[in-house]
Amino acid sequence: MEIHYPAIFSRANAQLVALYGPDARLRGGQYEAIEATLTRRRTLVVQRTGWGKSLVYFIATRLLRSQGKGLTLVVSPLLALMQNQMDAAKRLGLSCDMLNSQTRDRREDILNGMASGALDLVLVTPETLFSEDVQVMLPRIRIGLFVIDEAHCISDWGHDFRLQYSRLREIIQRLPSSVPVLATTATANDRVVEDLTAQLGRDVYVSRGPLTRESLWLQVMNLPDRIDRYAWLLENVPKLPGSGIIYCLTQRDCDYLASFLNEHGISARSYYSRNGDEEQKNIEAEKLFLDNRIKALVATIKLGMGYDKGDIAFVIHFQLPENIVSYYQQIGRAGRSLDRAYAVLMYGSEDEDILNYFIQTAFPTERETRDIYAELSQGGLRLMDMKRRFNMRDARLDKALTFLQHDGLIYKENQVYYASPKPYFYDGARYEGIRETRRRETEQMKALTRTDECYSQFIVRALDDPAARPCGHCANCLGRPILPTAPGEEAQRVAAAFVDGLRLTIEPRKRWPAFGDRRISAIHLQNREGICLSKYGNPGYGALVKQGKFAHPARFSDALVAKSARELAPLIRENHISHITCVPSLRSDIVPEFTRRLARRAGLEFVELLAKHESAPQKTMENSAHQCENAFNAFFVREGVDVPERLILVDDVVDSGWTLTVCGYRLMEQGCQAVWPFALADSSHKEI
Repeated sequence: MEIHYPAIFSRANAQLVALYGPDARLRGGQYEAIEATLTRRRTLVVQRTGWGKSLVYFIATRLLRSQGKGLTLVVSPLLALMQNQMDAAKRLGLSCDMLNSQTRDRREDILNGMASGALDLVLVTPETLFSEDVQVMLPRIRIGLFVIDEAHCISDWGHDFRLQYSRLREIIQRLPSSVPVLATTATANDRVVEDLTAQLGRDVYVSRGPLTRESLWLQVMNLPDRIDRYAWLLENVPKLPGSGIIYCLTQRDCDYLASFLNEHGISARSYYSRNGDEEQKNIEAEKLFLDNRIKALVATIKLGMGYDKGDIAFVIHFQLPENIVSYYQQIGRAGRSLDRAYAVLMYGSEDEDILNYFIQTAFPTERETRDIYAELSQGGLRLMDMKRRFNMRDARLDKALTFLQHDGLIYKENQVYYASPKPYFYDGARYEGIRETRRRETEQMKALTRTDECYSQFIVRALDDPAARPCGHCANCLGRPILPTAPGEEAQRVAAAFVDGLRLTIEPRKRWPAFGDRRISAIHLQNREGICLSKYGNPGYGALVKQGKFAHPARFSDALVAKSARELAPLIRENHISHITCVPSLRSDIVPEFTRRLARRAGLEFVELLAKHESAPQKTMENSAHQCENAFNAFFVREGVDVPERLILVDDVVDSGWTLTVCGYRLMEQGCQAVWPFALADSSHKEI
């Protein structure tokens, strides 16, 4: 391909040498992608992780800015990715900044800098890009290049489809035809590439290279029990070189595993999507990891895209990922600047249950969206009003509202949602088609665990790479394990003791939600921090709780009584507690019967203090407003009973915590000074 800007390109190449050293050269395909971006106006780059996709738009920005063109606007999904990219862009001499939740205080100054032309490149999250103040300012900003990083997020057939990303087509359509658009991703099969090229427009130049990562040594292990997985990690992570990432499917597993590793001398931090001030924990964890001051980050797919640390020596999957595409991207974090890095995949029967849950809850139901649309057709509502009216979990309500907005059925003005004139339509066939695709992808992921062929070849062929070939050094190619496949007895004993000893805290609720005619307000009579014995259904005590609830007749085992008494003993001793009561039920005696046995074992006096009106089962209540209102109207203190000053309040399973909150509040209304909740198991969903 003819070089159109040799002098400018030479200067840019000099910057590349200054950044990476005298031997730095553009990789095969990088210059072609740069020139296509400058001449064809629409370019899609599908290249393996570590190929250097960001360098394409950095150099393109240098070339465009030297010709007096507008700034480069890069849509980027993650804060960590944005910071890494901005640091690299600055080293190339670009004046740049970023718009995201962390720069909210500087947003006006940044937007003014964009409008004045003072900035060469700005990275922005899709959420911030579509915020009202940025959209108002956007027409005043001269854009010279529009970049969509991690572009597979645009496609609903991609492994990580995001509604905010899909709105980027609106920006593309508004851009003048003379403004080039560059989309980059490492994870797109033929179907996603076809979808992306259709969305980018006509005459799209596609840069697509081989996906095999020569530095990765892959191994797959069937470890069905989490105790075995904990034990394997305990034995093998310290022996692995350098630092690495351990991926989990849920936030709770990240927290558990990081705690286990730290307790046994392996420095680790959990990393997942956090809100508000908790985002600082991720930033601190990233810093420790980048500086190699911890052995591992235990992360959800929050860390799946764009994380730039060249010396990651291992990536371990604690559970089966959702699909091959996601798996490829995650193992691609490792071995960028190393000759050898390890990718270890653990799998077991429980993984599929988690993945199926994610697939089933990916879209709002027709009933959810229809009910909201019908209600808003009668007049505008704020989010808090909708939480009162709709018995939906907050996450489900947010998802339904997002989809309705995306489909143009509702809109939002000044924090109030309204129905649009557009007739209601639920695209159920399309949603089910995507679910079916996800199910096939899960089956493909399971097939990877069973294959006898080269793991690397299997993976890149699933990504429609025609250059797929055996790597020669995965466990299947070698015909033997690269790392041990089973933990020793001592590690299993240590892991089992940790799992058996796991206990969760029951944090006191601090504010009443708005329900009935009540507004949000502080709870002035709060429970103390309580104890939960297990995660419902987990190996050990969580499994015993599940067995007890479904036994005939339902009854919790003596082992649960003994374990509960041991856990409560320090609390009872330190706080001089003499009485215990329980949450009543109109349908079963399993909790009172268990509490009486626990009282005898713990040396406490059982008192029957609470009663209950007939009400809907609490498990049918989906959000805080409905959960709290249902419990508030159901539970009361029996007439004529003497309420002790200090109490343990027992329930079998805790989810939202509103039953224990309301029962404790009722007891304290009648003179109790302190209530400590205790539950056998936690059944709440704590997702990615």
